[in-house]
Amino acid sequence: MRWVVLWLLAVFSAGGALADGEKAGQFDYYVLSLSWSPNWCLREGNARNSPQCTAGRRFGWVLHGLWPQYARGYPSWCRTVERAPSRAMTESMADVMGTSGLAWHQWKKHGVCSGLSAADYYALSREAFDLVKVPEVFARLDKPVQLPAAVVEEAFLKANPGWRKDMLTITCKQGQIEEARLCLTKALNPVVCGADVVRDCTLRDAAFAPVK
Repeated sequence: MRWVVLWLLAVFSAGGALADGEKAGQFDYYVLSLSWSPNWCLREGNARNSPQCTAGRRFGWVLHGLWPQYARGYPSWCRTVERAPSRAMTESMADVMGTSGLAWHQWKKHGVCSGLSAADYYALSREAFDLVKVPEVFARLDKPVQLPAAVVEEAFLKANPGWRKDMLTITCKQGQIEEARLCLTKALNPVVCGADVVRDCTLRDAAFAPVK
């Protein structure tokens, strides 16, 4: 029985989140996650009637979250003495996150692990988002295309000369480009990602919807 328990512990700690409720502020680096809004709206947002997907809002790359990360795995739902964000705080993030609801969820799951107050966590998230130079070519697309995920990665690397391939990963979901994830130090400098984060999408024909 003992070896079974040890095996299960090894499996569940090999990747992904560790046990929920870790101590806030104890982590190794951040993952800044940017989501391509038009694709998210096609997969999920339109069905939810998300205000992020309202015609005319023209969201492209939006801030999904700034996630504390261990060298392997990540903390979540941490214990914290910090107050939950006010409605005004979450609403103030909607211009970069799409909705206030996403801002609230990101605080509850990830922000509480940062060791920061809600105001400081949101401020740091916005600062990290503003540091990224988003490739302009994607905003100029006027029709759906299919492209290799590697092209998206190369576009980000070209627009941000200080980055390297091992600091960035492009993810896909349901045949679409999903997110661009950049690894950052606590001081928001690009850093090499952990092995569990660098899992690039290998699709050669990933769908990419235009901004509307």
